[in-house]
Amino acid sequence: MKTQADGVRMVDSSYSSTHPPIPPTTEDARLSWLRLLRSRRVGVTTFWRLLSEHGSADAALAVLPEIAAAAGVRNYEACPEGVALAEMQAARRAGARMICRGDPLYPADLAEIADAPPLLWVVGNPEALQRPKVALVGARNASSLGQRMARALAQGLAEQGFLVVSGLARGIDTAAHLAALEGGTAAVLAGGVDVLYPSENTRLAEDIVTKGGTRISEQPMGMQPIARHFPVRNRIVSGLCQAIVVVEAATKSGSLITAKLGLDQGREVMAVPGHPFDGRASGCNLLIRDGARLVRGVDDVIEALPPIEAMPPAQTELPLADPAPVEANTNAIPPVPPEKRSLQETAALHSQILARLSPSPVAEDQLIRDVGAPTGAVAPVLTDLELDGKIRRQPGGMLSLAT
Repeated sequence: MKTQADGVRMVDSSYSSTHPPIPPTTEDARLSWLRLLRSRRVGVTTFWRLLSEHGSADAALAVLPEIAAAAGVRNYEACPEGVALAEMQAARRAGARMICRGDPLYPADLAEIADAPPLLWVVGNPEALQRPKVALVGARNASSLGQRMARALAQGLAEQGFLVVSGLARGIDTAAHLAALEGGTAAVLAGGVDVLYPSENTRLAEDIVTKGGTRISEQPMGMQPIARHFPVRNRIVSGLCQAIVVVEAATKSGSLITAKLGLDQGREVMAVPGHPFDGRASGCNLLIRDGARLVRGVDDVIEALPPIEAMPPAQTELPLADPAPVEANTNAIPPVPPEKRSLQETAALHSQILARLSPSPVAEDQLIRDVGAPTGAVAPVLTDLELDGKIRRQPGGMLSLAT
């Protein structure tokens, strides 16, 4: 499976390594691995083929100009030593550790996939990656019910000793990380491990580390995430885990890409069903139709996985930050003064409420908590939306989108 758009390959990219190589054991050897991987037109698959054909990264670096010339690329130069050294120095400043494939700390499940990253930058507790892992993924514009389900699943899995893996994105990812903080969670980043994206999850990213979890990435230090990095990142999310649970996802979404990658990697794929009229559930319903295991709660997930002994939460000597409350909403609108709301604030609150609702009813008080605005600010907006025919009140104080 292709890992990234590296341009024209200089060698046949069909190569797949099934035996982890001997990892670099010295600083010079790690530097050579990094230089080879960061060299122009050398992607993951090309890296492994060069290493296999030439025996070492140093030998591969020596022949790269010759290989490039044979491919019609003139004046080719491998990644300069100074560039790789600068990345290693940036990693030290960020507290990141390089873990190469074949190292005992490299996650065993990830090492098995055909396009396994040659190296990972890890911030936090790398030993957490040795625990059984389950990925929770889903929509960025998640509904209130979707976020509640993600929290319930993440908390239940963490309590049973699983490491909850997600991508630090808004919506389902955020809910899963927050709920699993105390038990341990891992965030796989699309950019550099030192680039905390989105910015509103900076505190969450820091808490993941102080609570004994990890942030990991294969991208260079300081790399800002761009669109093509996210599908590449998703193969790591699925490759790390025994199972992928999709909580909410549209038919064409990154979460479904992760699910398909998981199927290709031989992972268990599960999905939470949703209302047929809710576009955020269409991808999940499609997965279930095509054979994914239906998930009603954490017991359905655990039942599908090999049994494990309950493990205590990962420990860390770092000072603990105040835990972010599970119910917190990192996208919450600041409290609106009760005596006056601007048109812009009102429109934002309208959008926030509609994004949290779906055709499946949710309790009004739960919605207010999820939105994070005062009851006095939300109540009149709910009335406005009801009068506009955009939401419906159901028996028992429940609200849903009008369909």
